[in-house]
Amino acid sequence: EVTAGELKSRGYYQGSNVSYNLKKLVEMGYMHHQRCEIDRRSVRVRLTEKGRYIRDVVAELFSRHADGMEHKGVLGDAGIEDITRSLKR
Repeated sequence: EVTAGELKSRGYYQGSNVSYNLKKLVEMGYMHHQRCEIDRRSVRVRLTEKGRYIRDVVAELFSRHADGMEHKGVLGDAGIEDITRSLKR
């Protein structure tokens, strides 16, 4: 459970309009949002069961893709780490 601002500051969200996209994810049932008890201006968000399912599906697809690239000799662990580091920058 995090705030919308934390999503952006931690690098989980790269877009400019976090609130709009979170609203859409809530409407579609992937995220749950709730006003923070301490700071009523802040909204805390978390994945719903439906959202966790999609997260797991995407993680599995990514893992299979990475394994396939490694087994075919396209990229090894070091190459994937280099690409990940570059993309984070």
